[in-house]
Amino acid sequence: MPLPPRRRQQQTRLRRDKNIRRTEIWENAYLVGWTQPSGHAVILGEEAGEESLEELRELTSSAGARVVGHLLQRAREADPATLIGRGKMHDVRAEARSRGADLVVLDHDLTPTQLRNLEEGLGLKVIDRTQLILDIFARRARSREGQLQVELAQLNYLLPRLSGRGTLLSRLGGGIGTRGPGEQQLEFDRRRIRARIRKLKEGIEHVRSQRALHRAHRTAQRFLTVALVGYTNAGKSTLFNALTRAQVSTSSRMFATLDPTVRLLPLESHRPVLLSDTVGFIRKLPPHLVAAFRATLEELEGASLLLHVTDASHPQRDRHDAAVDALLEELNLASAPRLHVWNKIDLLAEDDLKRLLNGSRNRGEGSRVAAVSAVTGEGLEALLRQIDRMLDADPLVETDFEFAAADGGPLALLHRLGNVLSTRVDDDRIHVRARVTESLRNRLEGLASPGPKSAAGR
Repeated sequence: MPLPPRRRQQQTRLRRDKNIRRTEIWENAYLVGWTQPSGHAVILGEEAGEESLEELRELTSSAGARVVGHLLQRAREADPATLIGRGKMHDVRAEARSRGADLVVLDHDLTPTQLRNLEEGLGLKVIDRTQLILDIFARRARSREGQLQVELAQLNYLLPRLSGRGTLLSRLGGGIGTRGPGEQQLEFDRRRIRARIRKLKEGIEHVRSQRALHRAHRTAQRFLTVALVGYTNAGKSTLFNALTRAQVSTSSRMFATLDPTVRLLPLESHRPVLLSDTVGFIRKLPPHLVAAFRATLEELEGASLLLHVTDASHPQRDRHDAAVDALLEELNLASAPRLHVWNKIDLLAEDDLKRLLNGSRNRGEGSRVAAVSAVTGEGLEALLRQIDRMLDADPLVETDFEFAAADGGPLALLHRLGNVLSTRVDDDRIHVRARVTESLRNRLEGLASPGPKSAAGR
C-alpha cells in the first residue's frame, strides 16, 4: 500500500538529514604579543612575552581555532595607534597571509582606535585577549545565570567600541520641530545596549538574591562550605569528582567549568560539609568579566575554607598562584582560611615533589599544604582528614555585635554569611546576635571603621 504524500516527504527528509555531514569549522589564528625589553618596567606587571603567548595559544585552542604562527614585538613604548607599530604591522600582515590566517589575536587589550587601525592595516579580523576570553566563556556557559553574566560582560566590552555609520539613520522625526538629521544608528545602538545592560543587571541581582537565600538556608542548617579556587586547568573539577564521587564534566581545555557546582563532601567526622567548584582564574582576567561574575564569585565569601588548587607540574605555577592571590585580594578574601593543594603530583619526580613541599614550608604554609593526585587518588584520604582538622579550627560561635547605623557594609555581610538570631535598634546603634564562624567574626572586626561607631563582636 503506497504511503500518503506527506508521509513520503517526511521519510525522504529524514533520509536526507541522516546523510548531512555536520563539520566544525576551525579558524586559522595568528598570534601577536607585545612586551617591553628586560630592564624596563613591564606594564601591569606582565610576565615575559613568550610565556604569555604560550598561554594565549592555549586560550585560542580552547576557543576552537587553529594556531598557525605567532610573533612577539619588543618595544620600549606601545604605539598608541596600533600597539605594535606600523612597520611590525606590515610584517604581521605578510606573515599571517602567507600562513592562511583568518584572524589575528593580540595578547593585550586594544583601544577602539587600535582595533580599527589594525583591522584596516591587516585586512583581517582582529580580536584582543579580552574578546577571546569572552568568546570562550560564551561557549562554556550552560546555565541561565552563566549566560546572563557572560552577555553582560560582552556588552560592557562592546559599548565603547561601537563605531559610527556616517549619516545612516535608524528613524526620522515627523511634524513641526522634529525635522532634522534624526537619530543616528550609532546612538540607537548605544541606547539599545544600555537598555539591555540594565535588564541583565536586574536579572543578575535576582540571581544574587537567590544565592543569598540558599546560603542563608545552608547556614541555618549548620552546613559548612569548602570552595575550590585556583588557576584555570589546575584540575579543580577532576579533584571535585574524586572527593565527592560526582560526574562533573572535565576537560584539558581552559575554562571547562563556568557554572558553580555544589556536592556533599564525605568526612570522617560526618559533619555536614558542602564542596563548591567555581570558575577558574587567569592572569589579566578582564575586569568586565570579574564584575559580571561577582554573583558567582560571592559563593567564595561564605566558604569556611578555601582549597587553593595548583598544578604542581606546571612550569609557571608560581605565577599562577600570584594571579590567584591577586584576584582573591580584589575580592577581599586574602585573609580567608586557606589550604594550599598541590595537584597532579603524579607528573612530578620524587625529588621535585620534596623540593616543592620544602618550599611551601619555608614560605610559612606549614600544615596548610597538601599534595595529591586527583587522577590516581594519591593523597586524597590525607587531604580529607586535613580538611576536617582545619574546619575544627573555625567553629561556629554565637556572638553579639554592635553596629553604627552607617555601618551598612559589615551589617550586610553579617546577614549574608551568618545566621542572625535577633536584632535590636537603640537610637543610632544596632545590636545583633548571630551565629557565625570565628573567621567571619574576626573579618567583621577587621572591616569595621575606627572609632566608637565601629562594629564590635563580643
